[in-house]
Amino acid sequence: MKTEHIERELTIPTECVGLRLDRTLAMLWPDLSRATIHKWILDKSLQVNGVDSKPSYRVRGREHVRVHALLSAGLDWESKEEVPFKILHEDEHLLVVEKPAGVVTHPGPGNETNTLVNGLISHREELVQLPRAGIVHRLDRDTSGILLVAASAIACTKLTELIARREVCRLYVCVMEGLMEQVTVVDLAIGRHVKTRTKQQVRQDGKPARTEFRPLEQFRSHTYAQARLDTGRTHQIRVHASSLSVPLVGDVTYGAKGRLPSTPLPELVDAIRGFTRQALHAKSLEFKHPIFETELRFTSAIPEDMQALLEVLRRDNVEFLGD
Repeated sequence: MKTEHIERELTIPTECVGLRLDRTLAMLWPDLSRATIHKWILDKSLQVNGVDSKPSYRVRGREHVRVHALLSAGLDWESKEEVPFKILHEDEHLLVVEKPAGVVTHPGPGNETNTLVNGLISHREELVQLPRAGIVHRLDRDTSGILLVAASAIACTKLTELIARREVCRLYVCVMEGLMEQVTVVDLAIGRHVKTRTKQQVRQDGKPARTEFRPLEQFRSHTYAQARLDTGRTHQIRVHASSLSVPLVGDVTYGAKGRLPSTPLPELVDAIRGFTRQALHAKSLEFKHPIFETELRFTSAIPEDMQALLEVLRRDNVEFLGD
């Protein structure tokens, strides 16, 4: 097991006022568990404005936090490996990359190698010096699309703060089982599933989560929609869509049943049954460069499998509805 010496510092955004210190830092440092941060506070490895604190300390905003600690890593994620991904933008402080479905973002139990982190380190070796090779938010393995990656320590801190202040606009597109006729905002807290630890669920005692769904195109029994994240909880779009009884096509974890309209085209039956991942794609990312302060916007084309699914749904509409 490797031991890493951690040195970090940040200024807590005013948007976090009133939250517990350990919870706030877990949001601002998504690569670290709340338990790890809690331990550092108790061990006096973490100071707020130069003094020791408590995990339950209520944030006032603009406090300066500094950490000097040891972190034991159960996984050696530093190996360089050729992993497929596309670079949309790269400069000295950040990268914007496009992850294909099927690639795991971070190493973890059962996925120790061939992750996006390994691919990023292979592309740019100095990323090994940053937490999670600079990845400041994540996509599920079977979700495709755009990811933002810090390439310098200062950018890592500033990008994490931008996300915490909700100043990074992330838009996704998805195909749902069922009909959604109007813009729908879901504001329901999410936490770990009480029975299945690999799942999340709507929970009153969970973390605040807000998603705006906007229907883009309707079919006989499916909806093509845009989802905008105001927060970034694990499986957030999938859980919120399921809570509306419109789970994502292919997302059997959250209730997809392979729904079909009456007398569907045979090719639609094949397309729905053959879609074996959640139909979810991170389509665009908009933010201000953390160092240069220029406005940046990136888009990612719909992947071939989702595009093919949409084309079959459109043909089914024409066949039975005539439009």
